Amino acid sequence: MSKANREALQTFLNSRGAGLAVDGLIGPATQRAIWQVFAGAATPATPGEISAIAAQLGADSAQVRAVAAVESDGGGFLPSGHPKILFERHWLFRRVGRALSASSVIGAYLAARDPGGYTLDADRDGINDSWEKLMEACAVDPVAAFESCSWGKFQIMGGHWKALGYPDVFRFAFSMVGGEWGHYKALAAFIQANRLAPALRRIGPDPAQNEAFARGYNGAGFRKHDYHVKLARAMRRELAA
Repeated sequence: MSKANREALQTFLNSRGAGLAVDGLIGPATQRAIWQVFAGAATPATPGEISAIAAQLGADSAQVRAVAAVESDGGGFLPSGHPKILFERHWLFRRVGRALSASSVIGAYLAARDPGGYTLDADRDGINDSWEKLMEACAVDPVAAFESCSWGKFQIMGGHWKALGYPDVFRFAFSMVGGEWGHYKALAAFIQANRLAPALRRIGPDPAQNEAFARGYNGAGFRKHDYHVKLARAMRRELAA
């Protein structure tokens, strides 16, 4: 696969102080650099920052906080300080599945036609499995690997980086490292790019109010996950606070 993409990753890591040889070989040194560069401060967003995002979208802070409550599952960072990610093997399959299955370097478990295969730390080495899969998939194509993860507090797919106005997928991912403020900015960019601000402004304590946002943000299968109902519960908590 693309040597240029592997070199682009190494060049980006070097811009953050990694000191790698830019040779397109994603071995242990480059994987260590990924782990080190993408470890962040895990700083929560302040009420003022959340208010600023809400104002940017013409919404109430409570509506933004309700989305955060449904999406974050305890926050946007892992205990290691890395942004939460979920490696989506079906996204990678669409991009480089054939190369992965033929590769002697990467196991085919990284790419599959269907979603699933999610684990937290199956090998009990203290490193989140999605991060391990990301680092391993970078040996084939780091752009496709980073695009195949959902990122941060709001689990936005890396594959959306261009539509959201980021210069490349590595900088999209790195925008999540410094704290939750970067996660909220990505949320605002996603909502604006997908014209969901009017639906966000309608979020309320009645599930019916939330269907438009749930469909636009979570997909046509939102009812299967009761996304609109969860938003209503979150809004009721916000209104009662």
